Amino acid sequence: MRHPIQHPARLVPLAFLGAIAVGTFLLLLPIARAGPGGAPLLIALFTATSAICVTGLAVVDVSTYWSGFGQAVILILFQFGGFGIMSGATLLALLVTRRLGLATRLIAQAETRSVALGDVTAVLRLILVVTLGVETLIAAILILHLRFAYHEPWGQAVWHGVFHAVSAFNNAGLSTYSDSLVRFAADPLILVPIMMGVILGGLGIPVLHELRQKPREPARWSVHTKLTLLGTAILLLGGFAAVLAFEWRNPTTLGPQDPAGKLLGSVFYSAMTRSGGFNAFDMRQMRPETLTVSYALMLIGGGSAGTAGGIRVTTFLLLGFVVLAEVRGEPDTTVFRRRITVDVQRQALTIVLLAVGSITVGALILLSVTDFALEDILFETISAFATVGLSTGITPDLPPLGLFVVTVLMYMGRVGTITLATALALRGKQRPYRYPEERPIVG
Repeated sequence: MRHPIQHPARLVPLAFLGAIAVGTFLLLLPIARAGPGGAPLLIALFTATSAICVTGLAVVDVSTYWSGFGQAVILILFQFGGFGIMSGATLLALLVTRRLGLATRLIAQAETRSVALGDVTAVLRLILVVTLGVETLIAAILILHLRFAYHEPWGQAVWHGVFHAVSAFNNAGLSTYSDSLVRFAADPLILVPIMMGVILGGLGIPVLHELRQKPREPARWSVHTKLTLLGTAILLLGGFAAVLAFEWRNPTTLGPQDPAGKLLGSVFYSAMTRSGGFNAFDMRQMRPETLTVSYALMLIGGGSAGTAGGIRVTTFLLLGFVVLAEVRGEPDTTVFRRRITVDVQRQALTIVLLAVGSITVGALILLSVTDFALEDILFETISAFATVGLSTGITPDLPPLGLFVVTVLMYMGRVGTITLATALALRGKQRPYRYPEERPIVG
């Protein structure tokens, strides 16, 4: 009989905690810091959590505070954290043993969200191919452009290119430049590859797996793939239009740029709010309307079982279809001529309520221990829980309790509220009876 701790829903959160502990230890070493001495415990813990949870929030400047060793540790952390600790470990086991046992398949299935156990091996191989392929292509473009357009030395160009390629595909949002990507705000050869890496990583492995199997048969795509692609397109275009409209004349963001630069900046920011985390202009100067749109985009996030965070696109759209069915008075919720089961609807509702509850509690605590405006606190807490990494600049000024709260939010957002709740529960129970039915007044 398998020990309870080996259950996938418990092992995955514990594996992330273990990785955070290891990362914190490595960042505490004096060799990890560019200056004298080692980093304080809270800074090391916050940075390790932000990296392994692919959030991107930073309390110190990555480019100047951490040494080459420290930056390498951070890169390794968000590479492992991007598609999951257990996915990486299972992939290594597959490469060594050439086969997977049932327990290992269950663990991998829990994290990669494979449709069936038979898909696990193919999905894990796809993780390796897609991750290395996309990161290599993006890194090559960035390296050559940084070398020949910005005249960076080869070693520096290679490091910056590789770091940003890995950070982009894993939706980590961490940068080795002090201003993130503000210096490249009008350069499509920097922003577009990074944006494409963020989008591809955020689609999720199940979608990429299905697109590889049936690339020219959209009619045979699953409801999950259709919802993810539809939601991604709608949110990207909607965010692009909103940012373009609200920031077009803002003299501190898009205002000084030409029309092409404004279009590029708008679509880039729209993609980054979906969990990318890089910024190409000063977030503190954005209009309140743009911040409000950002709240929604960050909370929704990207695709399931990918590197993006948030409640996920499918969760958001499913609840939209539930509301639509209720308005129409239909007995079933149908999506693309498929009936959605009640348990999936309940799971989507639970995820949203737990996310809103976590963000609310986090925001209340931060409001009570800081003097920052509500809009800045909301932006910070949603960004942390949705593992986005964007900030209006308040992260370094948070008190120790505030940093700890943001650290917890990042962990909960990456592991998932449902997975975390399941991990803490001993086991599910089914009652052998049902209570009488009653209909309370709603609304």
